[in-house]
Amino acid sequence: MKKDYLILIGGFLGAAKVLLASFGYDIITQEQIDAIVNIVGFGLTGYAIWKNTHVSKKGQEQKKVLEENNLL
Repeated sequence: MKKDYLILIGGFLGAAKVLLASFGYDIITQEQIDAIVNIVGFGLTGYAIWKNTHVSKKGQEQKKVLEENNLL
């Protein structure tokens, strides 16, 4: 799912770059697009790590239930 969002954002920014360049506006560079995609990717990766670990109070409770039922 993370990959889909990155492709969508990168594709949209690339299309915007082409559209603006066709009107003579060269305001979005490929480096800026890469940087935005990298930042979004970092955020999504951090969120995925947080959601897939048992560090929060709710996560610790879920882990306890999973262990009690031999599911973890």
